[in-house]
Amino acid sequence: MARLERRVNEEILTRFPAGAVQRVALLQETDDSQIGPEELLVRVFVGLAVVPQEAAAGESESGHTAAPSREESLQSWAAQHQTAIRRLRRELSWRLPPARLLEFTLDDDSNTGSPPRIVMPHDPELASEPVPPREIVQTAVAILRSRYVFPERAAEAATAIEARLAAGEYDDLDESELAERLTSQLYTVCADKHLRVRAHPERRRPPPVRVDPDTARQEMRAIGRLDNFGIHRVERLEGNVGYIDLRRVALPQNAGASIAAAMELVSGTYALIFDLRRNGGGSPDGVVFWCSYLFDGPGTHFNDIFEAETGETRQFWSVSYVPGSRYVDKPVYVLTSHETFSGGEDFCYTLQALGRAQLIGETTGGGAHPTGMRPLSPTMAISVPFARSVNPITGTNWEGTGVVPDVSVAAEEAYDVAYGTALRHVLSLDTPPPVREEATAILSRLSA
Repeated sequence: MARLERRVNEEILTRFPAGAVQRVALLQETDDSQIGPEELLVRVFVGLAVVPQEAAAGESESGHTAAPSREESLQSWAAQHQTAIRRLRRELSWRLPPARLLEFTLDDDSNTGSPPRIVMPHDPELASEPVPPREIVQTAVAILRSRYVFPERAAEAATAIEARLAAGEYDDLDESELAERLTSQLYTVCADKHLRVRAHPERRRPPPVRVDPDTARQEMRAIGRLDNFGIHRVERLEGNVGYIDLRRVALPQNAGASIAAAMELVSGTYALIFDLRRNGGGSPDGVVFWCSYLFDGPGTHFNDIFEAETGETRQFWSVSYVPGSRYVDKPVYVLTSHETFSGGEDFCYTLQALGRAQLIGETTGGGAHPTGMRPLSPTMAISVPFARSVNPITGTNWEGTGVVPDVSVAAEEAYDVAYGTALRHVLSLDTPPPVREEATAILSRLSA
C-alpha cells in the first residue's frame, strides 16, 4: 500500500499547479468508515498557505476585511482548480477502480474541530466521457516537465507544444494522428527514441492499478508465461553449441525459474549464442540476472542508472547466487539487429564493454534511458525516460548511437556467421568424435 500511495502522490502532484496540493493519502476500510471492503478513499490535502485568501474574504461589521473560514478557503481553492478536480475524478475511475471516493480537505494542524471536506464519489457518467485532445496534450506536457530525465530539454519541448496547443493545432486530430504528431515534435527537440506518445484505439481501458501487490505479481507472472518470459527458443545445436532466442528481458522475480531452466539446458555446450535480433527491451534487473550466469560469482560491475528526480545513482553488479550452473570460460556470441532496443541493448553493451561476448549483426536501435509509461487517456499513454544509464567502463551509453557490433553483417546473416565462428571454436578443442563429426559437417554446409 505504501508503494501505491507514493505512486498516486507522484501522479496527482503533476495534475495540479506547483504548490496547489501538499500531499495525498490512500485510506482503506480500517482507516475510514465511509468506504467498504476492498475499496479506497483518495484524500488530497490542500495547504492553507496556498489557498487564495482574497477570493474568500468578506467585510466584517466594522468594515474590515474578515478572514475567510476554513470552509470558504477550501471552496475557493476548489473553484480555482475545478477542471483539474474533474479530470482527477474521471482518471481515478479507469486507472484505480477501487478508489470509490475522492476527497479534498485542508492540511490543517489546528485543533478547532474537523476540517472541511469536499467528497466526490465514483461517477459512471463522468468515467465514460471521452478525453478531449486539449486535455491529453496538457497532461502529456505536465508529465514531461515533471518526469523527463533532462529538465532543460523537457522545458523546451513543453514550451513548443504549448504554443502549438494555444494555436489549436491538435484540436481536430484523432488519437492516432495526435500520438504521431506529438512523438515527432518531441523527437525534434529531444532526439530521444524512448520519449513517445502511443495510441491504442483497440483498448477501451488500460490495465488498472492493483491495490494488492501479491495479486499484481501473480497477474504479471500469468501474462509473462504466455510468451515464456521472452524466452522464445532454447536449443542444443549440432556441434554442441547452445542457442537462446530471447525476445524480451523479464523481471527475475517473475522469470527466474525459466531463465535458470534455459541456462541449465545449454550449460553443457562448448559455446553459446544469444539471439537478440528481435529483443525490444525489458528490465535492468533482468539483464543483471542473465549476465550473472556468464561471470564467476559477484564482483562484476555491469551498469549504473542515474535518476534525475532523486539525484540518486543505482549500481548494478553481478549477483552472488544464481540457480543452476553458471556459463563461464566459454565463448558467447550475441546476435543484433536494428530492432534490438533498450534492455536488449543493455545486455549487448554490458557484455561487449566487459569483453565477455562478441556481437555479430547490425547496430542496435539506440535507446538507453529507463522509461516509465504514463496513461493520458483510456487509450493513450506517454513513454517518458526518467533516468539514464552510465556504463562504469565507457562512462557513457548507447543512446542515439546504438550498440555497434564487433562483426557487422546483415541481421539475416548474423546467425550463420555466429554459428560458424562457434563451430570453429569447437573444432579447436579436444572434443569427442561424434561432436567433432557434427561440427565438421555443419561447418562445411555453412561454408558452402
